[in-house]
Amino acid sequence: MKKQLSLLLTLVLLLLVCVHSLASEAHEITHAVFPYYDGGHAAGELGLYFLDGADDLPWIRADDLPAMLKNVYHGTVDFALAADGPVVTLTRFNTLYDTDVSLCIDFEKDLMTFADYNLFTMRAEQSTILDLTSIVTEEGAELLQAVGTGRLDRRGDTFEIDFGAYGIDLVMQDGLYLIPLQTFSDFLVAPTMLESLYFNGQCVIKTDDMSESRYRELYYRAPAGERSGALAEFGYAELCLMLDTLYGLKEDHRITSFDRLFREVGFRELLTGPDAQNADRAVCRLISEYLDDVHSKWHAFSYLSGEMDDSAVGTSRARIMEAQTRHAGARAKAYPDGVPGYEEVGNTAYITFDAFTAQSGARAYYEAENPMELGDTIGLIMYAHEQITRENSPIENVVMDLSCNLGGDANAAEFAIAWFLGSGSIGMEDAMTGAMCVSTYRADVNRDHAFDEKDTLGDRRLFCLISPVSFSCGNLVPCMFRESGVVTLLGRSSAGGACVVQPISSAWGSSFRISSPRRLSFMKNGSFYDIDRGTAPDFTLTSTGIYYNRRALTEYIQTLP
Repeated sequence: MKKQLSLLLTLVLLLLVCVHSLASEAHEITHAVFPYYDGGHAAGELGLYFLDGADDLPWIRADDLPAMLKNVYHGTVDFALAADGPVVTLTRFNTLYDTDVSLCIDFEKDLMTFADYNLFTMRAEQSTILDLTSIVTEEGAELLQAVGTGRLDRRGDTFEIDFGAYGIDLVMQDGLYLIPLQTFSDFLVAPTMLESLYFNGQCVIKTDDMSESRYRELYYRAPAGERSGALAEFGYAELCLMLDTLYGLKEDHRITSFDRLFREVGFRELLTGPDAQNADRAVCRLISEYLDDVHSKWHAFSYLSGEMDDSAVGTSRARIMEAQTRHAGARAKAYPDGVPGYEEVGNTAYITFDAFTAQSGARAYYEAENPMELGDTIGLIMYAHEQITRENSPIENVVMDLSCNLGGDANAAEFAIAWFLGSGSIGMEDAMTGAMCVSTYRADVNRDHAFDEKDTLGDRRLFCLISPVSFSCGNLVPCMFRESGVVTLLGRSSAGGACVVQPISSAWGSSFRISSPRRLSFMKNGSFYDIDRGTAPDFTLTSTGIYYNRRALTEYIQTLP
């Protein structure tokens, strides 16, 4: 009897301890509604939650995720949600691949599991799981036409994000399933739409770059100050998790974990303290000194730091800027009034643009009387095509000058490749998930609503000028040209840049970008090779001046086999 009473007393004490433990872990939860800005205007309101008085660290309900995701995808994709104990499952029907794909969020294990991350997060207009193009096909206006679903389409593995390993708790309490707003932004908004969600205590803003955002004034209208302890702790953990997961050159930089890197270089104390300016400066130095991959770039300080400027430039970016200055100077000597976008020198046509640019939709190109007046790459190519293929045209050689091109819009790059090669193929691999694919398009260059040989340059000889300035898409296009065996490259080796740019933010509101895990690649013999190291020319130009002495360059081209 005494043993039974002793056992009963022990059980009661254990129960009291457990109840006390659970009570001590319970959060004080408050709720507030804030204006939400997207696409240049007020887009409604967003309900946010806050724990234990930390009013600078917002959370969202899992129940709100379907509507929020539908907003992110501009109403083109539907999501369903179901809860089973501690597990919430989001399901999306992927119409292109005709399959349901799920995301399971386990609030007990602090774990997100994607059955297929790429299928779950792909935009509705993509032709493959990793397609870069985004020009919306409008009625009566189809600028790019997908050719099948690519020559290779390999899906990635099941993908997990372990928040518990970083000390981040997903909260299940009082019938609520709560996720940090920053987590939603980092893994479900930014990789798909290339934008982040910024909370400044007064509103939520969705944008890609706060330094150039139309919302900049609104963002910094909020008072500056210190971070709460909760925000500092969570912000550091989320930053490490985001960079470990989304930084595409982590292995190339021999970074085993960003927490270890921050400890080694003395940034951890700066990133975990209350001073937002110290934390911002640490991230800025990370980008300019330790990542230094050109695609990674600092944009703007947090609203808590206040509106400040920082001109830190890494070694790699400085090298490209020096080369750009050198080439721009040589070109200005040859063209003091500015280089023309299209120029004919004898039997050779030169098309010059320093960035790949495009309109947001296709219809503008069909409605324009002169597409060149649109002032972008695609309009320039359309105008050049009209001139080159006109009746009794003397043009036998076509040169695309990318010697000062630092990259830009993937739609325009795809269009340029398709114009020169007949069909444009861009390979892509996701180092995060293992997915690989090739997206192939034809372009309607002559605006006749057909995709045929009239959109190509026939048997004319094709050339491309490249230099150490040619970066990102300015590197992608000549890499595709070289692999085709159709286009002759002239100049010096291009600057590389394989990773797609990923705009991102910190939990306390600093704005920057990194190289994402999605790598531009080409496929050869069934294998993928990224283009980060650039490509070498077929024929070297020994001086910068010869690039822009087009009479001499035209004469040189005539001598080439």
